[in-house]
Amino acid sequence: MTPQWDDVSFVLASTYRVDVLNQLADGSTTPSQLATEAQIPISHVSRALRELREHSLVELLVPEDRKKGRIYGITDQGADVWETIEAQNLA
Repeated sequence: MTPQWDDVSFVLASTYRVDVLNQLADGSTTPSQLATEAQIPISHVSRALRELREHSLVELLVPEDRKKGRIYGITDQGADVWETIEAQNLA
């Protein structure tokens, strides 16, 4: 499936979104693990996750009301976008 270039552009507009999507491409994880791995503040990770969720590129894998131990994963659409970013050497 060809990704929407709008989504590719959206991800590339923020280094935090690039970092978060890159980490999630390797497997599901928690926001705190993302922050540690990418060496970016948790507040930036949280905002990037929210924005990526709004574009259906990542998803919350636990119930919405869980506040601790939230686990996020990349969606098929997000994986397609990340593949394009990597294939085109855009990040």
